[in-house]
Amino acid sequence: MPLSQNFINHTRIPENNDWVIFILLGCIFLYLFMMNIVEREANLKDFLLQKYFDSSNNLPSWVITSCVIVLTLSVLISQYVPTVPKFVADLQILGYQLNKFGFSLIAVILFYLLRTSLGFLFFQSIGDGKKWTVFYFTATKFYFILSFLLIVLCVMHYYFPIDRNEMFLYYLFFFSFVFVFKVFFYLFHKNKILPAKWYYKFLYICTLQIAPLLLLWKLLFF
Repeated sequence: MPLSQNFINHTRIPENNDWVIFILLGCIFLYLFMMNIVEREANLKDFLLQKYFDSSNNLPSWVITSCVIVLTLSVLISQYVPTVPKFVADLQILGYQLNKFGFSLIAVILFYLLRTSLGFLFFQSIGDGKKWTVFYFTATKFYFILSFLLIVLCVMHYYFPIDRNEMFLYYLFFFSFVFVFKVFFYLFHKNKILPAKWYYKFLYICTLQIAPLLLLWKLLFF
């Protein structure tokens, strides 16, 4: 009896991660659609190295890339969200409640919508509205590469035997590096996507890069 009881206490129910595969396959399908239809059968090299004045359909490509980033990021961080806030859990749609992934997805969507709206208003308010289209064209290339890294991390996180608690620290280092790299990418890119005056650059980085990120962190993890 003690042996059987010990066996029962240590039996683990395998996780069903089919939903992760469906989301990742959906992301890959979106990219196939983008490269073959939106970008007119462009290969990866041509897409990443194309110049702004030679490009077309920049807005649809930006939207699709943003969707993939939102989905993959939500899949990855949802496992570390401690709990769904009560005011969110009490909201029911057709009798269903949001789980951690649903809460993370909505939070990340709101984060990107807020930052994008504020970014558009920022460029318009400083009289540099024409640079907005060049900005999101350039940012699309950065997030396109990042999304593939997130897909790899999602596969590794859910389908490889790793210590998820230990990996959280590595994820923090990874995203910190990505954030710092992105700031320098924006500052020194040849397309000059940020305003020319230094105080506008400082204002953009503080209010539209750092502040929304801290807000998202507080919403998800506190």
